[in-house]
Formats: sequence, C-alpha cells, structure tokens
Amino acid sequence: MADMLILEFDGVGREQYQAVNGQLGIDMASGEGDWPEGLVSHMAGAKPGGWAVIEVWESRDAQGQFMNDRLGEALQKGGIADPPARVEWVELVANHRPGFYLPGDG
Repeated sequence: MADMLILEFDGVGREQYQAVNGQLGIDMASGEGDWPEGLVSHMAGAKPGGWAVIEVWESRDAQGQFMNDRLGEALQKGGIADPPARVEWVELVANHRPGFYLPGDG
C-alpha cells in the first residue's frame, strides 16, 4: 500500500506555494503539468500561521527521488528556505475519493 506524507510549513502562504509549483511546471488550477512519478495525490491549504501539504506516494523512495531531483531546488527558488516544521509519514490502509469535488480547485 502507498504511504501518506504530511508536511507543515510555518510562515509560508499561497504565494510561495504557487511559486514552487511554477518552478516545478505544475498548474494547480488546471491540474496540468510535470507531476512527479510515483505521486498518487496531492492536497494543500492554509493552516494557522502557515501552509500544509498532504500527499500520497507509491513509495517513500519515489518521494525521496523527487525531493533530490526537483523539489529541493524548487522550494529554494520559490522562497521557502526553512525546512518544514512537521514531516510525518503515515502508512495508508485506505485511499478513496468518493464523490470528491472541491469548488474553486486551484
């Protein structure tokens, strides 16, 4: 089964998140772009004082490869210099999206 990654960044907002996605060549509004191999799903949003990202990956190795090859540099260029305040891996037992729709996705 896949693994879920929870990342929380303090002092980061939508502007930096969008800048990182721009560096990666991913358009969150359309869902088009150069998504990393092994990524199953990606969710992100504001939290008090920062930003949270939750992802599902086929493997931790796939995420590590993405971090080393592309994400680390994109974070720096997007204005996120500090490491996440929280990094937590969770072994998934289920991953479903029945009837999921998020108005204003992007």
